[in-house]
Amino acid sequence: MTEQFVVGIIRGSHGITGEFKVESTSGEYEHFASMKEVTLRYGESEKVCKVEYTKEASDYLYMKLEEVNSPEEAAKLNRWEIVVPRKYAHPLKENEWYIEDLKGCSVFYKEAAETETVIGTVTNVLEGGSGYLVEILLSESCSLLEDHIKLNKKGKAKTVYVPFKDQFIGQVDVENEKIQLMHLWILE
Repeated sequence: MTEQFVVGIIRGSHGITGEFKVESTSGEYEHFASMKEVTLRYGESEKVCKVEYTKEASDYLYMKLEEVNSPEEAAKLNRWEIVVPRKYAHPLKENEWYIEDLKGCSVFYKEAAETETVIGTVTNVLEGGSGYLVEILLSESCSLLEDHIKLNKKGKAKTVYVPFKDQFIGQVDVENEKIQLMHLWILE
């Protein structure tokens, strides 16, 4: 399981001291108060910074890092991700999972009571208009799927998007890296 998580995204500078606004990826902000150090990431670039303080506002969190002391320096960090170890991520409730833990899970379909067939792998989870979508790279070798479903026009494995809702996604087992697909027709 992944040990580093994106917990927030910097959304612009605030004030004159180098503070910036943070949008929480979980929608929760209280877990930021215990952070003493964070990693900022943008693409392949990363830098470790010490947290001077955080303070909650209505829709954002304001964060000040020791290394950032002007609005210009803070503005350069716009759209950078805030990455922290698992222990600082927002605690999960029942039937909640970290997106990073879902990535790489095998997606299987049960034909009969005991027969499980792997149909693909989760490559990402994206926010869609009415909820989250599971991005699945279909297995080229899956015998349950017809070629026009599992292969793109170039003959390579196709990526599909399935709503992360109970009627389409069944059992989620991140410890064993398995996710159950409830219906094959959703892949068409």
